[in-house]
Amino acid sequence: MRQKVIGLVSLLAPALVGALAGGACSSTDNPLADNPLASGAEKLCGPCGKISTGDVGISGNAKLDGFFEAVGRISDATASINGDFNANIDALSQVYGVANFDASAAIDAKVDALIAKIKADFSANLSGGVALDYQPAECHASLDVAVKAQADCEAKANCTGEVTPPSATVDCKGSCTGTCMGTCEGAPPTCDLTVAAKCEGKCEGTCTVDAAAACDGTCHGKCDGNCSATDANGQCNGSCDGMCTGSCELSAAATCSGTCSGKCEIAANAMCDGGKPPSCSGSCTGQCSGSCTGDVTPPSAHANCDASAQCNAQASAKANATLECTPPSVQLTYTFADKLSASDKADFVAHLGELKLRGAAILTGFTKYDLLIHGKTDASGKVIVKSPVASLTASVKDLVNSAGSIAADVPVFRLGCAIDAFGEAGTALSDIATDGTANLKAQAKFTSAFTSGFSS
Repeated sequence: MRQKVIGLVSLLAPALVGALAGGACSSTDNPLADNPLASGAEKLCGPCGKISTGDVGISGNAKLDGFFEAVGRISDATASINGDFNANIDALSQVYGVANFDASAAIDAKVDALIAKIKADFSANLSGGVALDYQPAECHASLDVAVKAQADCEAKANCTGEVTPPSATVDCKGSCTGTCMGTCEGAPPTCDLTVAAKCEGKCEGTCTVDAAAACDGTCHGKCDGNCSATDANGQCNGSCDGMCTGSCELSAAATCSGTCSGKCEIAANAMCDGGKPPSCSGSCTGQCSGSCTGDVTPPSAHANCDASAQCNAQASAKANATLECTPPSVQLTYTFADKLSASDKADFVAHLGELKLRGAAILTGFTKYDLLIHGKTDASGKVIVKSPVASLTASVKDLVNSAGSIAADVPVFRLGCAIDAFGEAGTALSDIATDGTANLKAQAKFTSAFTSGFSS
């Protein structure tokens, strides 16, 4: 992929130069070739900005600068994930006392040594290993970033008739976690019931009934049958194999003959009380507010904007590069080996606490990194999230094809800056693709060992 990216970027430089020759702000370290534009132009408009330092407005063209910023965000995100992963592996290696630890060693070798040491620690101190209850991290594109990026891009393109306030909803091609103004597929739409109310569909939460009813969950009240646990007043506070009178804390969505507190499933295309759109945890065909795991297309922030479609791609790329992740849920259960001393138990618990904390951070980083590099597919192989790195790489070809029209919109004294920035962008995308392979492999290895309780 590295050669492909550099090849595409190298085509853009002469295309831009041929489209608009003249003075430009130029740097002296253009990785593509000697900048043919007048170096003296730098005195007129200052030094060129750099993607690596987070400069904005490098070219003065909304489409180009959106692309440069998206590349910068992804480059920063992957570098941060890799840095955190290395730091966590080094810290755990010292916690577990890895022999001959060398912080400068290859990451794959450090991960292998750490996994082996953790397995030895578990084997020496436990009977039967560790049982892991694990729910993976969830990462979503930032809708706020998408909406703001769209508005900023359109403003730079001199669009008029600003929509106030900008809409906080987006078109989401993927999984929407939030409210959906449209059709929710893959999971039933639900309404949040902050006050107990009648639910015509299935209830997720607590069902309160006046008459005895079957309870698939925890019965709080009277059980006409055997109850697994009772409270101090002799009332059922557990599973009931008969009929329950009182409230039932449902273990899964179920019909409720009384009133429901929590979430109530509703029919497709129906609305909640007050005309509010329902929540959707599946695929939303329509406007999504909340978070989106998939391709986001923010609405236009201006009534009159020819650049709206061009801004969409860069706003979506920025949003997918600025992923917001909820950490995984990790619960570890174990049994100490016979005759283990109190001191050894205390040491093991301390080490395990550090492993759980740093392991959860590594798992979150891996989920985010994998999503940036490879995107996400569902069980059937359908693409839910396009790889942001692949999308940006593909957009280089589109920019090459439209170099003439782009150059016409680049201020003459910024053309050289744009050429230099493309060289930097090509190098950054290539480095992400090549360096990411080794780092992702090491992170996947540790994630696999962690989620198996270090038994594999």
